[in-house]
This record gives sequence, C-alpha cells and structure tokens, in this order.
Amino acid sequence: MRKLLIVVSAIVVIALIAVGIAQWRAGRGPGVEPPTAQPPAPAPEVPAEPEWCPAVQFVAIPGTWESSPGDDPFNPQANQLSFMLSITRPLQQAYDINRVRVWTTPYTAQFRNIQTEQGRREMSYDDSRNEGTARTNGELEFVAATCPTTKFIIAGFSQGAVIAGDIANQIGTRQHAVAPERLLGVVMIADGRRENGVGINPGAPVGGIGAEIAMKPLQGLAKAVTPGATMRGPRPGGFGEVSDRAFEICAPNDSICDAPQDLGTLAARAGDLMLANGIHAQYATNPDVIPGTTAPAWTVDWARGVIDAQ
Repeated sequence: MRKLLIVVSAIVVIALIAVGIAQWRAGRGPGVEPPTAQPPAPAPEVPAEPEWCPAVQFVAIPGTWESSPGDDPFNPQANQLSFMLSITRPLQQAYDINRVRVWTTPYTAQFRNIQTEQGRREMSYDDSRNEGTARTNGELEFVAATCPTTKFIIAGFSQGAVIAGDIANQIGTRQHAVAPERLLGVVMIADGRRENGVGINPGAPVGGIGAEIAMKPLQGLAKAVTPGATMRGPRPGGFGEVSDRAFEICAPNDSICDAPQDLGTLAARAGDLMLANGIHAQYATNPDVIPGTTAPAWTVDWARGVIDAQ
C-alpha cells in the first residue's frame, strides 16, 4: 500500500508539472489569466490655431519704386499710385481680415541705373530683389507654420512679379515651407523671367520673352547700364506642381516681359529694356492686355472666385 501511494503521488506531481509546462509554452503560467488588451494611448493634442489665422492669405508684392522697407504691410503708404493697390484694396473691402488676410511685402524696390543721378544712388536690382524675396518668404513661412489650415495666393507686379514667380518655382518644386497643395494660385504681371508655354497666359498672346531671359547673353552690357542686375535666364523647373495655377499676364510690346529675342534688337534697346516704358506703366487701364477687362480687374475676379470656393 505504501508503495502504491508513492507511485500515485509521483504520477500526480508529474501531471502537474506537464500542465505547468504546457501553460508556460502557451504564454501564461498556471492559474494566471491572459493579459487583457490595453486601450491605445490618446493622441497628443494639436494646439488650436490662433484666432487671427485666416482661411486665405493673399500676399502682394509691389513693383520697382512702389514700396519701401518700412511700409505698413496691411495699409501700404509708400506709393499711393502703386499698381498692386488696385488689386489689394478691392479684396480688403470684399473680405474680413479674419477670412482673407491681405499682406503687402515691404521692401526697398529699387533698380540702380547709371543713366540718371537718382538711379546711381539706388539699391541694385539684385539686392532689392533678394530683400523682397526674403521678406516675402519670412511672412509665408511664419503663417504656414502658425496656421496649418491657411491657404495662400501670391501676386506681384514687375520686380514683384519676378519675386512671386521665383517663390512659385520654389513651391512647385517642393523647395519651400509652403507645400504645393496649399498654394491656390500665383499671378505674375509683367514678369521679367516669363517664358512662352510656362504657366498660363489668360490674356493676349505675346511672342517675346522676359528681359532677364532675353538679356542673359548680353549680361556684360546689362551690368554696364544697371550695375548689380544679374540676368538669370529662365527658372529651372518652371512652376512644377503649381503650373496649372501660375498665371503670366503680359502686355504686348512691354519690354520687361515681351522683350525681343534677336540679339541685334536687344543690343540696340539694352537701356530701354532695363527701364519701365510707357506700356509697362499702363497695366491698371490697358484694355489690350486681357480682352474685355484689365489686368487688375481680372486678378481680383479670379482671386474672389478661388477664395469663395474654399
């Protein structure tokens, strides 16, 4: 009997050990309930946008002699005849600033020209353009980071159009803080780097090209007339992903954006190409730029259509 009890006890111990091993292999010890699934950790809270963040930020970049570095970006006073005011004022009247924040780049906006005494004292085109680009990008980067849902429209005239086009090039090729999908559109009026077939021309057809492209082969001659004005040629990559909403407006025979392409004519008109001629100064009223309307009226109507669709 004693031997029988020993044998039975041994069998029970072996059985318990076998059960324990089986449970261990199954991932739980004897008598231990499997762990219950833990609820996922809550996602970190995204800070709310500041109350001033608009649905759309409209950035306007004035042309040469139409701005100053100390100007008020919300109420420009440097030049009351500034062409861009014919676009920004109607938009400010149409929308509350909390919906459409109209901001005008304050920069030197000059173009050194040795042909006039005043011109010889001015900032060079390269320095002025770089300043305008930096100030515009500073605003765009600030709003893009602070207001993640804000979309953007950029518009510029003359030197401001060159800056607007350069920034659109950066955005469209994903080299900018503003992603392409956040840019609703860009309007360049009298762009010195305009190319036929790059972007959209909503107006009259023009056969020439921008002065910065036309004059690139004559860089030495251009610098002799306007020191510090680098003719950079076309924009590498064009407008990339925003080509379908990059609008190039140019008056026929405006030598800034519709310059002749033959070198003989270019050499003869080198001085005029670097200056604003009569046609270049008439975009506010010229009926031949966009049939049936004017450049500022078209831009305001287009902007309102894009904004109202948001």
